[in-house]
Amino acid sequence: MPRPTHLTRPRRHERRAQDGITTAEYAVGTAAGAGLAGLLYTMLSGGFGDQLLTTLFDHVLGLLGVG
Repeated sequence: MPRPTHLTRPRRHERRAQDGITTAEYAVGTAAGAGLAGLLYTMLSGGFGDQLLTTLFDHVLGLLGVG
């Protein structure tokens, strides 16, 4: 008994139409990662980052009983 056509593998030309999709997804992911890195750098290199790191460092030293 032959298999129904909707359960078979996609034809060669149908697969080729989607070849660039993964490349586009990688490009979007790379751009998003670069944007996030830039945002974090901007936040942490200013006064907010200094205050955040100082508070975090003091908290950890307090938990250890050193400071």
